[in-house]
Amino acid sequence: MPDFSTADEFSEKVIKINRVAKVVKGGRRFSFSALVAVGNMHGRVGIGFGKANEVSLAIQKAVNAAKKGLFDVPLIEGTIPYEVNVRYGAGHVFMKPASHGTGVIAGGAVRAIMELAGVRDILTKSLGSANAMNIVNATIKGLKSLKTKDQILSKRFVSEKV
Repeated sequence: MPDFSTADEFSEKVIKINRVAKVVKGGRRFSFSALVAVGNMHGRVGIGFGKANEVSLAIQKAVNAAKKGLFDVPLIEGTIPYEVNVRYGAGHVFMKPASHGTGVIAGGAVRAIMELAGVRDILTKSLGSANAMNIVNATIKGLKSLKTKDQILSKRFVSEKV
């Protein structure tokens, strides 16, 4: 199992913090949920969700969950290999590779994930629901669905001829 004790190699971004109120006999009891993305800016990224009675504890739980769910993103010269159109719940995310120098054209949660994954040039559009959880899950689903050229060719039982 990989050692995650060196936290300096991973960057983290808080995507959303939500305060939830539970009404009890003595009034309202507040708790917090945090949605966090963690990445090394070189093709590894993960997301985590944590809940606690304090913001800092919720963020720490989310960071730990994100580090457990790290995965590799296939990148070609700082962008994704091909365009992807993904849906999770009512959240819809479209990702398209961009030429060098374009930058990360993305909003909110998608931008945070792309920057932490090490993507430098990409065009994205989030459609449908603005729910951060659905947009994040759609983005992660799209990034996990990406395959390298070698993976696709091996699945087709084709050897690349140079």
